[in-house]
Amino acid sequence: MAKKVLIIDDEPMIVKVLSLRFEQSGYEVASAFNGEEGLEAVKKEKPDLILLDIGIPVIDGNTLCELIKNDKALKHIPIIMLTGKKLVGDMEDAFKAGADIYVNKPYDWHRLLEHVKKLVGPA
Repeated sequence: MAKKVLIIDDEPMIVKVLSLRFEQSGYEVASAFNGEEGLEAVKKEKPDLILLDIGIPVIDGNTLCELIKNDKALKHIPIIMLTGKKLVGDMEDAFKAGADIYVNKPYDWHRLLEHVKKLVGPA
């Protein structure tokens, strides 16, 4: 059974490109475009891994990360923050919120895929 990746990002083109790449690599993909949709999708989809942007509307990525990591049923799910925020403070805030890995946009696809494989294994 394929591992499932949930992509939560408010930029449709990023979601589309990542979805295609992960599907081509054998992963199942679900997506959401804001924090509220993202929280619902995490509970419904039960993903093996979450790719989460910090700057999403409704519930920001760091707050959503905290909500997930403070929920006993969800806290085991690894979270990769995939964001355009590049300040050291942004990275520190993401790790405080519970992020497992922090990746800057623009990202290197092969490096991102290696992070995913390290956290959940191959598809």
